[in-house]
Amino acid sequence: MIRTNRLVIVEGKYDKIKLESIIDAIIIPTHGFSIFKDKKKCAFIKEYAKKHGVLILTDSDAAGFKIRNYIASMVPAEYILNAYIPDILGKEKRKATFSSERKLGVEGVESQIIIQALKNAGIEDEKVVESHTSSYDLYRLGLFGRPDSKKQRLRLIYHLQLPERISKNNLLKYINRNFTKEGFEAIVAEVEEEYV
Repeated sequence: MIRTNRLVIVEGKYDKIKLESIIDAIIIPTHGFSIFKDKKKCAFIKEYAKKHGVLILTDSDAAGFKIRNYIASMVPAEYILNAYIPDILGKEKRKATFSSERKLGVEGVESQIIIQALKNAGIEDEKVVESHTSSYDLYRLGLFGRPDSKKQRLRLIYHLQLPERISKNNLLKYINRNFTKEGFEAIVAEVEEEYV
């Protein structure tokens, strides 16, 4: 599995699922063109790019390039790596019909093609420095598994300037790649104090 600190941006949830078996990174989907209106997600991408950079891996059709170009318009070029899948004609297994351009998207191509696209983009297996905050720590701190967890988690997410729909796994990766365990616990305490 390839590891990177870069934020990996894909188009949809099935692309994200495909990538999770190939690359250990924070992976976020744009949900197609909804990225154009999602100010919080765009702000997160810009901030994360400044710290660690981004990797864009969209489909090779017109829609994929429109999304790729939109992200490139808001993030300085020095923070972006672009990975491209080749034009391969076909239909994704889960879809009833071909796409308008009859090309396979990220979710439909073989994993080896994606791995090669990542290597071609310059992604090599990076040493990822992580603290050891675990799912249990998130529970212990009241961020999951309790009646008021969602409210506490949203306060933390807003404080960290993350998109509110960030998954638990991506939140944990973000925490571990940006804070020591003690540093993160101090932030949680700080957020709790703000709302007392």
